[in-house]
Amino acid sequence: MTFNITSGPTATAQKVVLYGVEGIGKSTFASQFPNPVFIDTEGSTSNMNIQRLDNPNSWQMLLDEVNYVKQSRICSTLIIDSADWAERICKEYLAVLGKWTDSNNDYGAKYIALEKEFGLLINKLSDLVELGINVVLTAHAKLKKKEEPDQMGAFDRYQLKMEDKTGAIVKEWADMVLFANYEMTVLTDEKTKSKKATGGHRVMYATHYPGWDAKNRHGLPDKLPFEFGTIAHIFNETHTPVQEPEPQEAPVVETQPEQVELIPTPGAWTPGGGEVADTSANQNQFSRDPIVLDPGIDPQLAQLMTANGVTEDEVKAVVVEKGFMPAEVSVKDYPSDLVQGGLVAQWANIIAQITAKRGF
Repeated sequence: MTFNITSGPTATAQKVVLYGVEGIGKSTFASQFPNPVFIDTEGSTSNMNIQRLDNPNSWQMLLDEVNYVKQSRICSTLIIDSADWAERICKEYLAVLGKWTDSNNDYGAKYIALEKEFGLLINKLSDLVELGINVVLTAHAKLKKKEEPDQMGAFDRYQLKMEDKTGAIVKEWADMVLFANYEMTVLTDEKTKSKKATGGHRVMYATHYPGWDAKNRHGLPDKLPFEFGTIAHIFNETHTPVQEPEPQEAPVVETQPEQVELIPTPGAWTPGGGEVADTSANQNQFSRDPIVLDPGIDPQLAQLMTANGVTEDEVKAVVVEKGFMPAEVSVKDYPSDLVQGGLVAQWANIIAQITAKRGF
Protein backbone atom coordinates (compact mmCIF):
# COMPACT_ATOMS: atom_id res chain seq x y z
CA MET A 1 0.00 0.00 0.00
CA THR A 2 1.29 3.45 -0.93
CA PHE A 3 0.38 6.79 0.59
CA ASN A 4 0.45 10.31 -0.81
CA ILE A 5 2.53 13.03 0.84
CA THR A 6 1.23 16.58 0.56
CA SER A 7 2.64 19.88 1.75
CA GLY A 8 1.32 23.34 2.51
CA PRO A 9 -1.99 24.43 4.08
CA THR A 10 -5.01 22.24 3.32
CA ALA A 11 -7.78 24.09 5.17
CA THR A 12 -10.63 25.44 3.04
CA ALA A 13 -12.74 26.87 5.86
CA GLN A 14 -12.20 28.02 9.42
CA LYS A 15 -13.73 27.22 12.81
CA VAL A 16 -13.81 30.44 14.81
CA VAL A 17 -14.90 31.20 18.37
CA LEU A 18 -15.33 34.90 19.12
CA TYR A 19 -16.14 35.82 22.71
CA GLY A 20 -15.94 39.00 24.69
CA VAL A 21 -17.47 41.34 27.22
CA GLU A 22 -21.03 42.57 26.89
CA GLY A 23 -21.77 45.11 24.17
CA ILE A 24 -18.36 45.17 22.53
CA GLY A 25 -19.76 44.37 19.07
CA LYS A 26 -19.32 40.61 18.56
CA SER A 27 -22.33 40.27 16.24
CA THR A 28 -21.28 43.22 14.11
CA PHE A 29 -17.76 41.82 13.83
CA ALA A 30 -19.10 38.39 12.85
CA SER A 31 -21.35 39.91 10.17
CA GLN A 32 -18.22 40.88 8.19
CA PHE A 33 -17.19 37.28 7.50
CA PRO A 34 -17.63 36.13 3.87
CA ASN A 35 -21.30 35.74 2.78
CA PRO A 36 -22.67 35.14 6.29
CA VAL A 37 -25.97 33.67 7.49
CA PHE A 38 -26.89 33.92 11.18
CA ILE A 39 -28.67 31.50 13.47
CA ASP A 40 -29.62 33.98 16.17
CA THR A 41 -30.29 32.03 19.36
CA GLU A 42 -30.74 35.09 21.58
CA GLY A 43 -32.38 37.69 19.30
CA SER A 44 -29.41 40.05 19.39
CA THR A 45 -29.36 40.79 15.63
CA SER A 46 -32.92 42.09 15.23
CA ASN A 47 -31.65 45.61 14.41
CA MET A 48 -28.93 44.46 12.01
CA ASN A 49 -29.23 44.27 8.23
CA ILE A 50 -28.10 40.65 7.85
CA GLN A 51 -29.24 37.34 6.44
CA ARG A 52 -30.61 35.04 9.13
CA LEU A 53 -32.59 31.86 9.60
CA ASP A 54 -35.57 31.83 11.95
CA ASN A 55 -34.64 32.09 15.62
CA PRO A 56 -34.58 28.48 16.88
CA ASN A 57 -37.13 27.90 19.62
CA SER A 58 -35.99 24.33 20.36
CA TRP A 59 -32.83 22.26 20.33
CA GLN A 60 -34.13 20.10 17.47
CA MET A 61 -34.92 23.19 15.41
CA LEU A 62 -31.34 24.41 15.88
CA LEU A 63 -29.95 21.07 14.68
CA ASP A 64 -32.38 21.07 11.75
CA GLU A 65 -31.25 24.54 10.68
CA VAL A 66 -27.63 23.41 10.65
CA ASN A 67 -28.69 20.40 8.55
CA TYR A 68 -30.50 22.76 6.18
CA VAL A 69 -27.34 24.84 5.67
CA LYS A 70 -25.44 21.63 4.96
CA GLN A 71 -27.95 20.49 2.36
CA SER A 72 -28.60 23.84 0.68
CA ARG A 73 -25.13 25.47 1.04
CA ILE A 74 -26.75 28.89 1.12
CA CYS A 75 -23.77 30.71 2.62
CA SER A 76 -19.99 30.85 2.93
CA THR A 77 -20.09 31.44 6.70
CA LEU A 78 -22.60 30.15 9.26
CA ILE A 79 -22.70 32.17 12.48
CA ILE A 80 -24.34 30.87 15.64
CA ASP A 81 -24.93 33.89 17.84
CA SER A 82 -24.37 32.83 20.56
CA ALA A 83 -22.94 29.49 21.70
CA ASP A 84 -23.85 30.02 25.35
CA TRP A 85 -27.49 30.61 24.42
CA ALA A 86 -27.37 27.50 22.23
CA GLU A 87 -26.15 25.67 25.33
CA ARG A 88 -29.12 27.08 27.25
CA ILE A 89 -31.53 25.69 24.61
CA CYS A 90 -29.75 22.34 24.90
CA LYS A 91 -30.24 22.37 28.70
CA GLU A 92 -33.95 23.07 28.25
CA TYR A 93 -34.21 20.08 25.93
CA LEU A 94 -32.39 17.83 28.41
CA ALA A 95 -34.59 19.11 31.26
CA VAL A 96 -37.69 17.90 29.40
CA LEU A 97 -36.04 14.48 29.11
CA GLY A 98 -35.22 14.54 32.82
CA LYS A 99 -31.47 14.58 32.14
CA TRP A 100 -30.78 18.12 33.40
CA THR A 101 -31.84 18.20 37.03
CA ASP A 102 -30.49 19.43 40.36
CA SER A 103 -30.88 16.05 42.07
CA ASN A 104 -28.42 15.36 44.85
CA ASN A 105 -27.96 11.88 43.40
CA ASP A 106 -26.92 13.24 40.01
CA TYR A 107 -23.15 12.81 40.57
CA GLY A 108 -22.35 14.89 37.48
CA ALA A 109 -24.58 12.86 35.13
CA LYS A 110 -26.31 15.98 33.83
CA TYR A 111 -23.00 17.50 32.74
CA ILE A 112 -22.09 14.29 30.92
CA ALA A 113 -25.48 14.34 29.17
CA LEU A 114 -24.96 17.99 28.21
CA GLU A 115 -21.47 17.28 26.86
CA LYS A 116 -22.78 14.41 24.75
CA GLU A 117 -25.78 16.29 23.35
CA PHE A 118 -23.87 19.52 22.64
CA GLY A 119 -21.24 17.40 20.94
CA LEU A 120 -23.84 16.49 18.31
CA LEU A 121 -24.05 20.15 17.32
CA ILE A 122 -20.27 20.43 17.12
CA ASN A 123 -20.13 17.37 14.86
CA LYS A 124 -22.70 18.87 12.52
CA LEU A 125 -20.75 22.13 12.39
CA SER A 126 -17.60 20.17 11.53
CA ASP A 127 -19.47 18.70 8.57
CA LEU A 128 -20.05 22.24 7.27
CA VAL A 129 -16.35 23.07 7.55
CA GLU A 130 -15.50 19.98 5.50
CA LEU A 131 -17.80 21.35 2.78
CA GLY A 132 -15.88 24.65 2.76
CA ILE A 133 -18.27 26.67 4.93
CA ASN A 134 -16.74 28.80 7.70
CA VAL A 135 -18.37 28.42 11.12
CA VAL A 136 -18.29 31.22 13.69
CA LEU A 137 -19.54 30.78 17.24
CA THR A 138 -19.94 33.96 19.26
CA ALA A 139 -20.14 33.78 23.03
CA HIS A 140 -20.28 35.97 26.09
CA ALA A 141 -17.40 36.14 28.55
CA LYS A 142 -17.45 35.57 32.28
CA LEU A 143 -14.87 36.19 35.00
CA LYS A 144 -13.91 33.22 37.12
CA LYS A 145 -11.50 33.00 40.02
CA LYS A 146 -8.58 30.72 39.19
CA GLU A 147 -5.72 29.37 41.26
CA GLU A 148 -2.56 27.89 39.79
CA PRO A 149 -0.25 25.67 41.88
CA ASP A 150 2.82 27.60 40.75
CA GLN A 151 1.30 31.06 41.24
CA MET A 152 1.05 33.25 44.31
CA GLY A 153 -2.63 33.49 45.21
CA ALA A 154 -5.69 33.53 42.94
CA PHE A 155 -6.57 35.77 40.02
CA ASP A 156 -9.58 36.59 37.87
CA ARG A 157 -9.70 35.04 34.42
CA TYR A 158 -12.02 35.57 31.44
CA GLN A 159 -13.49 32.44 29.86
CA LEU A 160 -16.48 31.34 27.83
CA LYS A 161 -19.80 31.80 29.61
CA MET A 162 -20.54 28.10 29.33
CA GLU A 163 -20.31 24.98 31.47
CA ASP A 164 -16.75 23.70 31.81
CA LYS A 165 -17.27 20.56 29.71
CA THR A 166 -19.04 22.22 26.80
CA GLY A 167 -16.73 25.21 26.91
CA ALA A 168 -13.76 22.85 26.66
CA ILE A 169 -15.30 21.11 23.63
CA VAL A 170 -15.82 24.42 21.85
CA LYS A 171 -12.27 25.65 22.52
CA GLU A 172 -10.69 22.38 21.44
CA TRP A 173 -12.80 22.29 18.24
CA ALA A 174 -11.92 25.82 17.13
CA ASP A 175 -9.04 26.86 14.87
CA MET A 176 -9.19 30.35 16.38
CA VAL A 177 -10.41 31.52 19.77
CA LEU A 178 -10.48 35.31 19.85
CA PHE A 179 -11.17 37.31 23.02
CA ALA A 180 -12.48 40.89 22.63
CA ASN A 181 -12.24 43.46 25.40
CA TYR A 182 -11.73 47.14 26.11
CA GLU A 183 -8.11 48.06 26.72
CA MET A 184 -7.82 50.35 29.72
CA THR A 185 -4.84 52.34 30.98
CA VAL A 186 -4.61 53.13 34.69
CA LEU A 187 -2.94 56.44 35.53
CA THR A 188 -1.68 57.25 39.04
CA ASP A 189 -1.67 60.82 40.30
CA GLU A 190 1.79 61.49 41.77
CA LYS A 191 0.46 63.84 44.43
CA THR A 192 -2.67 62.10 45.63
CA LYS A 193 -1.67 58.57 44.52
CA SER A 194 -5.23 58.13 43.30
CA LYS A 195 -5.77 55.92 40.28
CA LYS A 196 -7.86 56.74 37.21
CA ALA A 197 -8.79 54.46 34.30
CA THR A 198 -8.59 55.96 30.83
CA GLY A 199 -8.71 54.79 27.21
CA GLY A 200 -11.19 52.06 26.48
CA HIS A 201 -10.55 51.33 22.79
CA ARG A 202 -11.53 47.87 21.58
CA VAL A 203 -8.91 45.17 21.08
CA MET A 204 -8.88 41.41 20.66
CA TYR A 205 -6.40 38.84 21.87
CA ALA A 206 -5.38 35.87 19.72
CA THR A 207 -3.01 34.01 22.06
CA HIS A 208 -3.35 32.47 25.50
CA TYR A 209 -2.66 34.54 28.59
CA PRO A 210 -3.27 33.81 32.29
CA GLY A 211 -6.14 36.31 32.24
CA TRP A 212 -8.06 34.83 29.26
CA ASP A 213 -8.44 31.93 26.84
CA ALA A 214 -7.33 32.56 23.25
CA LYS A 215 -5.49 30.75 20.46
CA ASN A 216 -4.89 30.77 16.73
CA ARG A 217 -3.07 28.67 14.13
CA HIS A 218 -2.18 31.49 11.77
CA GLY A 219 0.66 33.29 13.52
CA LEU A 220 -1.50 36.27 14.51
CA PRO A 221 -0.06 38.86 16.92
CA ASP A 222 -0.94 38.52 20.59
CA LYS A 223 -3.10 41.65 20.45
CA LEU A 224 -4.91 43.24 17.50
CA PRO A 225 -7.43 46.05 16.96
CA PHE A 226 -10.96 44.66 17.15
CA GLU A 227 -11.52 45.03 13.41
CA PHE A 228 -12.29 42.29 10.90
CA GLY A 229 -9.64 43.65 8.54
CA THR A 230 -6.93 42.35 10.89
CA ILE A 231 -7.91 38.71 10.14
CA ALA A 232 -9.56 39.08 6.71
CA HIS A 233 -6.45 37.79 4.92
CA ILE A 234 -6.95 34.35 6.48
CA PHE A 235 -10.25 33.91 4.68
CA ASN A 236 -9.13 35.52 1.43
CA GLU A 237 -6.27 33.05 1.18
CA THR A 238 -7.80 29.81 2.36
CA HIS A 239 -11.51 30.03 1.67
CA THR A 240 -13.34 29.44 -1.56
CA PRO A 241 -16.90 30.78 -1.17
CA VAL A 242 -19.70 28.31 -1.68
CA GLN A 243 -21.92 29.32 -4.56
CA GLU A 244 -25.49 29.96 -3.55
CA PRO A 245 -27.90 27.83 -5.61
CA GLU A 246 -30.24 29.72 -7.89
CA PRO A 247 -33.82 29.85 -6.59
CA GLN A 248 -36.29 27.61 -8.38
CA GLU A 249 -39.82 28.61 -9.20
CA ALA A 250 -42.62 26.31 -8.13
CA PRO A 251 -43.43 24.18 -11.21
CA VAL A 252 -46.92 23.98 -12.70
CA VAL A 253 -47.54 20.38 -13.65
CA GLU A 254 -49.23 19.71 -17.00
CA THR A 255 -48.34 16.04 -17.37
CA GLN A 256 -48.12 13.14 -14.97
CA PRO A 257 -44.88 13.66 -12.97
CA GLU A 258 -42.14 11.08 -12.76
CA GLN A 259 -41.98 9.39 -9.36
CA VAL A 260 -38.86 9.99 -7.24
CA GLU A 261 -37.34 8.14 -4.33
CA LEU A 262 -37.33 10.24 -1.18
CA ILE A 263 -34.85 9.69 1.64
CA PRO A 264 -35.59 11.17 5.09
CA THR A 265 -32.95 13.23 6.84
CA PRO A 266 -31.49 11.22 9.78
CA GLY A 267 -32.25 12.77 13.13
CA ALA A 268 -34.44 15.57 11.77
CA TRP A 269 -37.66 16.76 13.38
CA THR A 270 -40.48 14.24 12.80
CA PRO A 271 -43.97 15.80 12.84
CA GLY A 272 -45.69 12.46 13.41
CA GLY A 273 -43.24 11.24 16.03
CA GLY A 274 -41.67 7.80 16.15
CA GLU A 275 -39.53 6.23 13.47
CA VAL A 276 -39.63 7.41 9.89
CA ALA A 277 -41.71 4.96 7.88
CA ASP A 278 -40.35 3.09 4.83
CA THR A 279 -42.48 4.34 1.97
CA SER A 280 -40.39 3.19 -1.00
CA ALA A 281 -43.03 0.62 -1.87
CA ASN A 282 -45.67 3.32 -2.06
CA GLN A 283 -43.87 5.78 -4.32
CA ASN A 284 -45.34 4.44 -7.54
CA GLN A 285 -48.90 4.41 -6.27
CA PHE A 286 -49.54 8.14 -6.71
CA SER A 287 -51.01 7.96 -10.22
CA ARG A 288 -53.45 10.82 -9.79
CA ASP A 289 -54.56 13.67 -11.98
CA PRO A 290 -52.05 16.52 -12.40
CA ILE A 291 -52.44 19.27 -9.82
CA VAL A 292 -51.74 22.99 -9.86
CA LEU A 293 -50.28 24.49 -6.67
CA ASP A 294 -50.36 27.99 -5.30
CA PRO A 295 -47.16 29.69 -6.61
CA GLY A 296 -46.56 31.13 -3.13
CA ILE A 297 -45.72 27.70 -1.69
CA ASP A 298 -42.07 27.13 -0.81
CA PRO A 299 -40.34 25.91 -4.06
CA GLN A 300 -38.75 22.85 -2.43
CA LEU A 301 -42.03 21.76 -0.87
CA ALA A 302 -43.91 22.45 -4.11
CA GLN A 303 -41.47 20.30 -6.07
CA LEU A 304 -41.99 17.36 -3.68
CA MET A 305 -45.76 17.78 -3.75
CA THR A 306 -46.03 17.87 -7.54
CA ALA A 307 -43.58 14.99 -7.93
CA ASN A 308 -45.90 12.81 -5.84
CA GLY A 309 -49.28 14.24 -6.84
CA VAL A 310 -49.96 15.57 -3.34
CA THR A 311 -52.55 18.32 -2.95
CA GLU A 312 -52.49 21.25 -0.57
CA ASP A 313 -55.47 19.83 1.29
CA GLU A 314 -53.59 16.58 1.92
CA VAL A 315 -50.60 18.42 3.38
CA LYS A 316 -52.86 20.60 5.50
CA ALA A 317 -54.70 17.53 6.80
CA VAL A 318 -51.47 16.08 8.22
CA VAL A 319 -50.29 19.40 9.67
CA VAL A 320 -53.68 20.19 11.26
CA GLU A 321 -54.05 16.69 12.68
CA LYS A 322 -50.72 17.03 14.47
CA GLY A 323 -51.71 20.43 15.83
CA PHE A 324 -48.89 22.39 14.20
CA MET A 325 -51.10 24.92 12.37
CA PRO A 326 -54.84 25.72 12.32
CA ALA A 327 -56.91 24.66 9.31
CA GLU A 328 -57.49 28.23 8.09
CA VAL A 329 -53.77 28.82 7.42
CA SER A 330 -52.76 28.16 3.81
CA VAL A 331 -49.73 26.03 2.98
CA LYS A 332 -48.06 29.05 1.36
CA ASP A 333 -48.21 30.85 4.71
CA TYR A 334 -46.57 28.09 6.76
CA PRO A 335 -43.44 29.31 8.66
CA SER A 336 -40.12 28.28 7.16
CA ASP A 337 -39.09 26.16 10.15
CA LEU A 338 -42.20 24.02 9.72
CA VAL A 339 -41.73 23.79 5.95
CA GLN A 340 -37.99 23.00 5.96
CA GLY A 341 -37.65 21.12 9.25
CA GLY A 342 -41.00 19.35 9.37
CA LEU A 343 -42.18 18.86 5.79
CA VAL A 344 -39.25 18.94 3.38
CA ALA A 345 -36.74 17.21 5.67
CA GLN A 346 -39.27 14.53 6.66
CA TRP A 347 -41.15 14.17 3.39
CA ALA A 348 -41.01 10.35 3.42
CA ASN A 349 -42.87 10.34 6.73
CA ILE A 350 -45.42 12.86 5.41
CA ILE A 351 -46.03 10.68 2.35
CA ALA A 352 -46.57 7.66 4.57
CA GLN A 353 -49.29 9.47 6.53
CA ILE A 354 -50.96 10.76 3.37
CA THR A 355 -50.89 7.26 1.88
CA ALA A 356 -52.60 5.87 4.97
CA LYS A 357 -55.34 8.50 4.70
CA ARG A 358 -55.91 7.64 1.03
CA GLY A 359 -56.42 4.04 1.96
CA PHE A 360 -53.74 2.62 -0.35
